[in-house]
Amino acid sequence: MNLENYFISQFKNSNIGDDGAVIKDSVYSKDAFFENVHFKKKWMNHYQIASKAMSINISDAIAMNAKPKYALLSVAMPKDITKNQMKDLVQGFEDCAKKYGVEIIGGDTISNTKLDITITIVSHTSKALYRTKIKENYLLAYTGELGKSKKDLKKLINLGKIHKKSKFVDIKLRDKFISLSQRYLSSGMDISDGLFCDLQKLSSINRVGFKFSTYISKDIGCSGEEYEMLVAFDKRYKKAVLRRAAQSRTPLNIFATSSRNKYTNRCKAHHF
Repeated sequence: MNLENYFISQFKNSNIGDDGAVIKDSVYSKDAFFENVHFKKKWMNHYQIASKAMSINISDAIAMNAKPKYALLSVAMPKDITKNQMKDLVQGFEDCAKKYGVEIIGGDTISNTKLDITITIVSHTSKALYRTKIKENYLLAYTGELGKSKKDLKKLINLGKIHKKSKFVDIKLRDKFISLSQRYLSSGMDISDGLFCDLQKLSSINRVGFKFSTYISKDIGCSGEEYEMLVAFDKRYKKAVLRRAAQSRTPLNIFATSSRNKYTNRCKAHHF
């Protein structure tokens, strides 16, 4: 067990373990976006930083088949931040929130040595999509294309430049696909730590392994911060799920079947 999983396991609460905590028909989720941990300011402008911070938090709500409603911001800012940079942060938060119908209702700001952001999202759901309920012989699929986030991160680390529409700075969330196909999906989560790492979470909680029908390289499987959707569903619903993927113009890649074999994650832990 890695340190992150060990820490989480110390909290004995049945609401912990998904992309958000479901309390009645509400979903509560929270993610951090810290300078020099998740980004560097030479990689992204302040508008992009705020927009991505909001996007990755809204992603958790979408992964739970929840409609994000409200956001609480906690922003720790360096003392040398300019008023124009503050305005860009606000605009980035507001534009992304508006796109998904989210109202920013408050939060907290403090002075810090660097730019650190945490956001709490409050959402509503009539039918939450959990990570559980995967049975043997269910199909596993992911949306979109994986691997580009890791590739662009390497470019930035090596002092290269990336396109302004790169997934590393401009995340595309799959809300329409989840909304259309939720009745056929048994399990879902967003891919934040990499496909192979997130499969380990599904494997542990459902006590299943996976038989891959498609070869996936480590560069693709270990690429974090993709924020595509990882879903599982009964084979009987394959045509229905593919039809709704087409309706929402969402590329869907069916790559494995759940099985009784043991699954081993081939990637290093992203945290700690």
